[in-house]
Amino acid sequence: MTTEANAQVAVIGGSGFYELEGLTDVREHRAQTPFGDPSDAIVLGTLAGVRMAFLPRHGVGHRIVPSEVPARANIWALKQLGVERVIAVSAVGSLRRGIAPLHLVVPDQFIDRTQGRPSTFFGRGLVAHIAFDRPVCPDVSSSLVASAESVGAEVHKGGTGIVIEGPAFSTKKESMLYQSWGADIIGMTALPEAKLAREAEICYASLSLVTDYDTWHESSQPVTAELILANLTQNVETAKSVVAETVSALSQARECSCGSALSNALVTAPELVPEDVKRELAPIIERYMSVGAGV
Repeated sequence: MTTEANAQVAVIGGSGFYELEGLTDVREHRAQTPFGDPSDAIVLGTLAGVRMAFLPRHGVGHRIVPSEVPARANIWALKQLGVERVIAVSAVGSLRRGIAPLHLVVPDQFIDRTQGRPSTFFGRGLVAHIAFDRPVCPDVSSSLVASAESVGAEVHKGGTGIVIEGPAFSTKKESMLYQSWGADIIGMTALPEAKLAREAEICYASLSLVTDYDTWHESSQPVTAELILANLTQNVETAKSVVAETVSALSQARECSCGSALSNALVTAPELVPEDVKRELAPIIERYMSVGAGV
């Protein structure tokens, strides 16, 4: 199974970000993966001369709660299409006074508070331990920051996002606890996406749209879906401009280490790996071990 070169860059759209405008030569691709169906059909097209893929994380119409997002299927499908870079857009709450609603954040660290989400492609006879001390691609992240500044958005470079299970929002004490841990923003979807992208050797960067002050802020309204969606309408339009600018600015060649994340991570001898596992993970591992006939 070889990777189809149908897209170079993908956008995973979060709450409120359900389509990518400006695409030409548009077609839909419905992927079948060893991990089930992706969130929805993947829209393929061209933006600023770059072959693009767009996938709404929660499905068109927002049908999928964070705990049910099929992250493995999503990343596997993008990898099979030839995607090398992912821009992940998501709505977040702020845990800092200086990060206000309608600001953008490009985080460089995450704290994982999810529970029970499948977070690796590996297992079942094949072991890999990726480096994840720097969980996002520095090059794509820098491009996002520069693009946000160029379109006049208020953007924060770096910061720590805490990822909770949801779908309920935090209690006030939880919100204050996360502040004490050094978290800057709070969301529900960046993990395991970022881990899976790293395992698939895809550059991953997060464009976080701040919609509220979470529950810690003494003067804030209760965090509700209505409040978040109201702020998202304006934020999403800014995010679309940032994404388009970023896609135009990205260089063709990758200079980061994301594309070789598995080079020192696979620890199982190839001859011991079950053939069905090799076949299922062919788009991800075929650079490192041969896959049998029939793939």
